[in-house]
Amino acid sequence: MLKKKLGLVSFAALTLTLAACQNDNDATTESGGTDTGVSESTSGDNGSEAGIPTFDTVMGNDEDSIEGGVLNYALVASSPFQGVFSPEFYEDAYDSELMGFTHEAMFSVDENFMLSQDGMATFEFDQEAATINITLKDDLKWSDGEPITTEDVLFSYEVIGSADYTGVRYGADFTNIVGMEDYHTGNSDTISGIKVIDDQNISIEYMEVNPSILQSGGGIWSYPMPKHQLENVAIADMAASDEVRKNPVGAGPFRVKSITPGESVEYEANEYYWKGAPKLDGVVADVVSPETVVSEVENGRYDVASMPTDLYDTYKDLDNLTLLGREQLAYTYLGFKLGNWEPAVKDDAGNIVTPARNVLNPDAKMADVNLRKAMAYAIDNNEIAVEFYQGLRENAKAMIPPVFADFVNEDIEGFYLDLEKAEQILDDAGYEDVDGDGFREDTEGNPLEIKFASMSGGATAEPIAQYYMQQWNEIGLNVTLSTGRLIEFQSFYDMLEADNEEIDIYQGAWGTGSDPNPTGLYGETAAYNYLRYVNDENTELLDKINSAESFDPEFKFQAFRDWQEHMFENVPVIPTLWRSEVFAVNNRVKNYDITYGTTDGWEAVELTSDSPY
Repeated sequence: MLKKKLGLVSFAALTLTLAACQNDNDATTESGGTDTGVSESTSGDNGSEAGIPTFDTVMGNDEDSIEGGVLNYALVASSPFQGVFSPEFYEDAYDSELMGFTHEAMFSVDENFMLSQDGMATFEFDQEAATINITLKDDLKWSDGEPITTEDVLFSYEVIGSADYTGVRYGADFTNIVGMEDYHTGNSDTISGIKVIDDQNISIEYMEVNPSILQSGGGIWSYPMPKHQLENVAIADMAASDEVRKNPVGAGPFRVKSITPGESVEYEANEYYWKGAPKLDGVVADVVSPETVVSEVENGRYDVASMPTDLYDTYKDLDNLTLLGREQLAYTYLGFKLGNWEPAVKDDAGNIVTPARNVLNPDAKMADVNLRKAMAYAIDNNEIAVEFYQGLRENAKAMIPPVFADFVNEDIEGFYLDLEKAEQILDDAGYEDVDGDGFREDTEGNPLEIKFASMSGGATAEPIAQYYMQQWNEIGLNVTLSTGRLIEFQSFYDMLEADNEEIDIYQGAWGTGSDPNPTGLYGETAAYNYLRYVNDENTELLDKINSAESFDPEFKFQAFRDWQEHMFENVPVIPTLWRSEVFAVNNRVKNYDITYGTTDGWEAVELTSDSPY
């Protein structure tokens, strides 16, 4: 029994995150007064005999609101935030979370994660002409009072498309724009497919279009960039500039008042916000470790916090809180290093000759699918989910979270614990213990040591890493920790991005965003494809997902299901857990809404008292 082997420890899913979360954060609820907002379902989950918590998604509260007030927000993290306050340049979930107060996309999103017409801009999409026409609403302003115009929209595309751009956003969504490659390689000073018509209207022409273009987070980059503030900053220097790090300008309900680097951000109300000034006077966001966040919210120090789900039992009954929860647009996984990132090749003039791309290494240590498959059958994610997450996790059978119901291939059984099967796979593939030391050699009879990278953070980081290695050792594989210890979040991320040779397999998590299209994570030119997994079949299946035929819903859903089947059979990734997220909300908070597709954001939040205690 897994629980016996692990000495009754609980687990926190470690995550690598650019849009997911490093810590085990999850949840959602609606209630008023001192009701916790939690109920129990009567059905079991993955064999669990316990009831599964269900949650509301809106913080209801019948008490009268005070005028203004400052909300205290806990950014639950085990390491300092980077402080890159730019949608174009940020790379991890912490900065994204902090920008939720200051930055806002042009388009609103409905409950199905499709772009809608209720945001700062409306749009008209012409499938036949492969164009989208965007119209900004009247009198939009940046947080410094300057007008937002289509020049700001164009500027964001020019920055991301520049050969000097240092971020990770440039990929298929941008190369699909007419004229973007010529601009990127220096053959043109302009992007011919983007035309500014006037201050409020802009047109973007694509080489081809697919349904993801109308999905939130899909093919349309929807963040304008303050040209008046950044146009004199060299693109290569933008990410490190004071304009981005210290004095960011955004279009959200709040603006940055002060920053303590890596530790805290103080926000004040943005009176120029397009929906009107927010109800709160301000917000203070502090980094709070997952080890202390329960006591902090219990003591009333913070009003809102995304909570570690492995500690759920320690806070589920606190009477000063309401818990909100929802299925998370994310999954935890184990990834195999299968190749390397090949930088763009430039000529003497600095023009790009060959774009950057992922390259598969057929001689990589983990290149054998049988080795990867055996490791997948050696671990019991189902038991981890049931025994240690109170139903807030479930065994991930595939790589599309269940919140995207129609996209999920329900015929895939997923990986499950079967040590005999795992050992048989290794035996049949020729992995034998030649020297009798208890560990198998590779198929050529050479010593095989597999380096496993796992992040530090939280009391359960070490036990979960040790569990995985214990299970792999049990089938005769010598798996050791990369660098000999758990790795701090930012260092882990740096090593992964650099294809450090200390990493053969790693544990991470991806936030899918509201578009389940996997191309940005597993495509040939995707910088986020840290596996460096590339083959013709994978590319062909991704091309089907991105084809015009996918405007037919049934074709689209089947293309997604076929891709999931391919990934299951080839095992470049072991999906481990589908996730839920839980938010602890102090009972003095009102109108906090985490419903997918809601039009009420931070601008609508109010407080019912000056003190959270």
